[in-house]
Amino acid sequence: MLLEGKTAVISGAASPRGIGFATARLFAKHGAKVAILDLNEQGAKEAAVTLGPDHVGLGCDVANLDSCKRAADAAVTALGHVDILLNNAGITQPVKTMEIDEASWRRIVDVNLTGVLYLSQAFIPHMRSRRTGSIACMSSVSAQRGGGIFGGPHYSAAKAGVLGLAKAMARELGPDGIRVNCVTPGLIQTDITGGKLTDEMRQDILKGIPLNRLGNAEDVAGAYLFLASDLSAYITGAVIDVNGGMLIH
Repeated sequence: MLLEGKTAVISGAASPRGIGFATARLFAKHGAKVAILDLNEQGAKEAAVTLGPDHVGLGCDVANLDSCKRAADAAVTALGHVDILLNNAGITQPVKTMEIDEASWRRIVDVNLTGVLYLSQAFIPHMRSRRTGSIACMSSVSAQRGGGIFGGPHYSAAKAGVLGLAKAMARELGPDGIRVNCVTPGLIQTDITGGKLTDEMRQDILKGIPLNRLGNAEDVAGAYLFLASDLSAYITGAVIDVNGGMLIH
């Protein structure tokens, strides 16, 4: 098991069909104790119960620094220490540039980008005190290619900001023994995409994916597992594409 004796905190992980919960299941299978964070506190608790008695579910609004700090304190108390942080929480909105109003801009940026900063700030002091830690951040292929299928320009901008923030944190926190990396999924079949893809859309999208299939939550969970484990002990500031070849640099 790759995470035997390790502990992990995963934000946005309450949804049964989401990437966060798929990752929580995989981490638990590899021996980690997991704290599931979600805006839906009851959903987080229920998700943790399905993993087993060693795991915990906590409410957390990643766009609120005080909420992140409270969740961090609760996670450290419940788990004893935290080795791994996955900044996985995110939301999207399929609109065009001229349709983005101030409230929408702030909502998308606050959750997808500011949330990465706030939750990282809440856990970095603990990781620094232990001189070890792995932080992985959820970006998106839309940040790399300039737009996605289900995300507007504000989503692309926020996810591009995650790439820059993570690389800067990797450079800053490396001397403290803390690694920071990113995952950039392509089109993954989750609740966000569920029911929104017509057969015609699906076939058109598949033409641009060399592996000829859409991704699933477990595909991204595998990348998270690699970044969380000691297999990636000498990797920081990296970006791992999980897109089936949709974007080949």
